[in-house]
Amino acid sequence: MMDNLAPLAAQANTLAKQGQWQQASDKLALLIAQITGHAVQTIQINRDQYSLNSLNGFTQLDTSEELFFKYHHEEGEEKSIEEYYRAELLKNHGFPVDLPLYACKEPGRQLLLYRKRNTQRFADVCRRWEEQGDAATLAKLTQAQQQLDELTFTKANNSLHRASAQLVKNEAIHQLFYNRLIDDEHPPGFGARVAKFYLDKTMKLGNQSIDWSQFSRYHWQINGIDYPLTVAELFAQSAQVLAPQALANHGAVVAHGDAHNANVWFEDEQSTYLTLFDPAFAGENIPALLAEVKATFHNIFAHPYWLYEPDIAQTHYQVDVSIDHQAQQIVVQHNWQLTDLRKAFLQSKINDYWRPLIARLKAEQLLPENYQQIIQLALFCCPTLVLDLTANGYGQHNAQSSALGWAIAVALGNGGKGPGQWISELM
Repeated sequence: MMDNLAPLAAQANTLAKQGQWQQASDKLALLIAQITGHAVQTIQINRDQYSLNSLNGFTQLDTSEELFFKYHHEEGEEKSIEEYYRAELLKNHGFPVDLPLYACKEPGRQLLLYRKRNTQRFADVCRRWEEQGDAATLAKLTQAQQQLDELTFTKANNSLHRASAQLVKNEAIHQLFYNRLIDDEHPPGFGARVAKFYLDKTMKLGNQSIDWSQFSRYHWQINGIDYPLTVAELFAQSAQVLAPQALANHGAVVAHGDAHNANVWFEDEQSTYLTLFDPAFAGENIPALLAEVKATFHNIFAHPYWLYEPDIAQTHYQVDVSIDHQAQQIVVQHNWQLTDLRKAFLQSKINDYWRPLIARLKAEQLLPENYQQIIQLALFCCPTLVLDLTANGYGQHNAQSSALGWAIAVALGNGGKGPGQWISELM
């Protein structure tokens, strides 16, 4: 039952999740009219796979002004969303970032309206390449990503500084990692979203089922590689290693914090190809090693299909699962691998961002000894905390995409051989 006393945007979000799109549009139209002072002529909510905790779309006012709107909401995180000011911060530091024309920052009403662009999100352009890509387009998309990676490192390099534990703690980026792991009712690493998504659930992996208590403490063998850390150990270590106080005094930077390509406009004919938007988690004291983790994971390892489009993944990939209860081991064989575009993006992220960043941190004596572990655990948290990875009946995933998602997350969290091997080669 929807709370009719809830703010308009929160009501719209609830209605959209229920598939009541017209009612959601009516609520947003009322709010947009309140914010802009103009009546809404038309409104269209986008129905896309990337809008995990938000609503976005297009509206036209009675002035004929066309706008792109975005509402961002996550449980318990309303007061931390101050995107308007963070966009100004990034703009002042020379980032190519979209500034909203109108903004409402009240909890449950935090709607932002931007000038409508006749451009596409970079994620959508890349997604289309996966279907019908050609060499010329591959080169253009790779050039755009390299340009942004080089700029992102330059801004990190120029803004690198020591920050106190309190300044680091105040950054909104922890909403994406640490704050999704802890609450007052569970041990560190097993609260908040971990408790909501996984505790006491039955995990369906391929044609196998296993309860959480076993799933979380069993070891994994993935494509013939043994990984030592269990899911329980990875979550527990994440709560310890990614805690704000543990990340303080290791170097902080000005960054967007959530610059995956669904938050980037592709300016096809411009000299600067990519423009950032949705800097809800941007800041000036973001731990340097955390700043580009979301972009690294979601632009590269989440694609194509398995995280956002599990139904396609189910038919596109072969995933075989067996469980050896005596050995307490989950064995997965799959044929997922990076496409040529994602391989190019990974090389750009390594060569143009990660490697020079690690070198600079080391030169300034700001590189923690466990820097590889920080990156690995943050990558592990990206898919496991952004969406419920459990299959049918709990989250949006099916048994095939759930098994594949956990296999990729566990492999990245452990590092070593496999998809996370590049982390050990940054120096």
